[in-house]
Amino acid sequence: MRNQVNRESELRSLLEELNLDGMAAICTDLALKAAKENLSHEAYLFELAKHEKEQRDARRTARLLRQSGLPAGKTFLTFEARHVSPALQLQLERLKRGAFLEAAVNVIAIGKPGVGKSHALAAVAHELILAGHPVLWSSTAALVQRLLAAKRDLHLPQELAKLDKFACVILDDIGYVQHDRDEMEVLFTFLAERYERKSVMITTNLVFSEWNHIFKNPMTTLAAIDRVLHHSVILDMMDVESYRAKEASHHHLREIEEGQKVLKTSSAEEESATVIRSTGKNY
Repeated sequence: MRNQVNRESELRSLLEELNLDGMAAICTDLALKAAKENLSHEAYLFELAKHEKEQRDARRTARLLRQSGLPAGKTFLTFEARHVSPALQLQLERLKRGAFLEAAVNVIAIGKPGVGKSHALAAVAHELILAGHPVLWSSTAALVQRLLAAKRDLHLPQELAKLDKFACVILDDIGYVQHDRDEMEVLFTFLAERYERKSVMITTNLVFSEWNHIFKNPMTTLAAIDRVLHHSVILDMMDVESYRAKEASHHHLREIEEGQKVLKTSSAEEESATVIRSTGKNY
């Protein structure tokens, strides 16, 4: 019995030394289960290896989510797909599989404010992480400032190399940023560096004919659009109704309805009081 206990302890120590912490955590309990159910050695080892992989996958997913900067709660579980067309729903279903990453295809979600562009791309990015792909979410303004700081410190190539480790970088709200020359140059450099190598996903409220507001220079604008669109999937959400405007409208209607109820109640109470006064008798 003592030898068996020592062997179990030594097995745990060996597994921990080999960085097989998942196996080490359950090897003893699983050994008892294997003996009780008369499992073969291969079956016991299979269960150990499966548990180790599940633990590693869970830790990797948690780490990738922390590193991604994705907005919390923006997944397909909370995305209201009924508000978008069936064609757009099909596009999102295909993007969830992540095949576009292998071909370095870009994804551009175009639509008015409040239609769910950011939510849609964040949901796709979340699925990519679950599949084991490293992604980075950033507002365009924040990424531009990050690159600009690196350029000033003469570390732009090193910063671009760090970003190159991400299978996909999501630039949120590219249309809201009005860049000066230096900012425009680092943004263009970033897009050019990833061209045909790594994917970029972009949300914008500007159609491509308005991207001159971003890059200022006509030639740079054309070059940027060419690199983004050459291999790309366009999520056209321009006809989608703004959910924020819809919520505001519903809230306003509810306030009106509640106000009308209050007025009706007050009016009824006043009429009742008038009737009581007019029919009242003194005894």
